[in-house]
Amino acid sequence: MKAALCKSLDGPDAIVIEDIAAPLAPGKGEATIRVHVAALNFLDTLMVRGKYQHKPALPFSPATEFAGVVDAVGEGVTHVKVGDRVFSFGQTGAAREKINAPAATLVPIPANVSDEVAAGIAVTYGTGYYGLKDRAQLKAGETCAVLGASGGAGLAAVELAKLMGAKVIACASSDEKLAVCKSRGADILINYSKGDLREQFKALAPRGIDVVYDCVGGPFAEPAIRSMAWNGRFAVIGFAAGDIPKIPLNLLLLKSASLVGVFWGASMQQEPTLNAANMRQIVTWVAEGKLKPHVHKVFPLGDTANAIRELDNRASTGKVVIRVR
Repeated sequence: MKAALCKSLDGPDAIVIEDIAAPLAPGKGEATIRVHVAALNFLDTLMVRGKYQHKPALPFSPATEFAGVVDAVGEGVTHVKVGDRVFSFGQTGAAREKINAPAATLVPIPANVSDEVAAGIAVTYGTGYYGLKDRAQLKAGETCAVLGASGGAGLAAVELAKLMGAKVIACASSDEKLAVCKSRGADILINYSKGDLREQFKALAPRGIDVVYDCVGGPFAEPAIRSMAWNGRFAVIGFAAGDIPKIPLNLLLLKSASLVGVFWGASMQQEPTLNAANMRQIVTWVAEGKLKPHVHKVFPLGDTANAIRELDNRASTGKVVIRVR
């Protein structure tokens, strides 16, 4: 089978397309999936440089998410069968024509949902719903600011927060990116390349922000914390800006605020029942048209390196996906 392989930790330049052996028959509790579409995330730009906390052995295939068709099932697998369309999430390795995966992680794809959309649901919407509902405990009527709102994770959070009944402030680096956020339900738009973020928050949300959903870190975290309302919650998602901010803890004390980490990937193992229920809800909303995942661009498997460069260049809004078949 064909696979995109990262053969050294030199970024996208190290990715090649090669023929490799197909996976062995699925073991107990596993299924083999014919991958149709794989989806990329910001973490893939880190992983191909050895800068992510999970460091797979070389060579490895990028892409943590995929959608495809069940090709074979192992012993004890009953909730999916050969021929079912499914999507899932793993540590890495989806940019290849077949993959073995724990059957428990496979989610059936509704008939009216495309492979391109399904492939990109798990990480961004799974993180968003877990982060907003279970970690930040966002409530209807509250104000939620999303930093890095136009990327895959941020745009999912904009949609979810709006669906959950919040007033949503989308923060991004260009008017073009903010236009996409507006189309997904954002109520207030802030271009943080055009002025002081703290002053813009004061002008547009004078009561303060109840939940900050931070995908970028860097210089934007502290002004957002200073803009929180009493009992505000600051959800740490990632550091797309490149720098991990150092937060003065007195800012949390003064507003009786909370700083919460959101590590959805680990929560899948720590809280599997909760996450399975969350994923069922997300897929239902997608099938009903209440969530509309945005696919930025589709690349062929042979162009996997350029797909990762698209994320490197911060040129994407929504998901970047790879058409494998």
